[in-house]
Amino acid sequence: MKKRAKAKEINYTEIVQSSQFKKLLKQKRQFILPLSLFFFAFYFTLPVLTSYTTVLNTPAIGPISWAWVFAFAQFIMTWVLCILYSRRAAKFDVMVQEIKQQMRG
Repeated sequence: MKKRAKAKEINYTEIVQSSQFKKLLKQKRQFILPLSLFFFAFYFTLPVLTSYTTVLNTPAIGPISWAWVFAFAQFIMTWVLCILYSRRAAKFDVMVQEIKQQMRG
């Protein structure tokens, strides 16, 4: 029987210490942190404002109050953030593939 060639073991320490990996982490952090903070601030503003103030009770369009407009805007905000993240994640995936190629060869 033929012996199989042992696959090159992955050196995760080398990957973590590489400049490309550090660049990937930095770019991900610079993208995800501000968007996450914005999401949480926007998301929790509605329940806080409706619970402790009457600011959103005034009519915006006919009988529709600003609370309903704000609530609908949360759906739009979520979709927009998902689209933005999906597009940026594709760029992150390219960077990961480059790191893998570099480590293999």
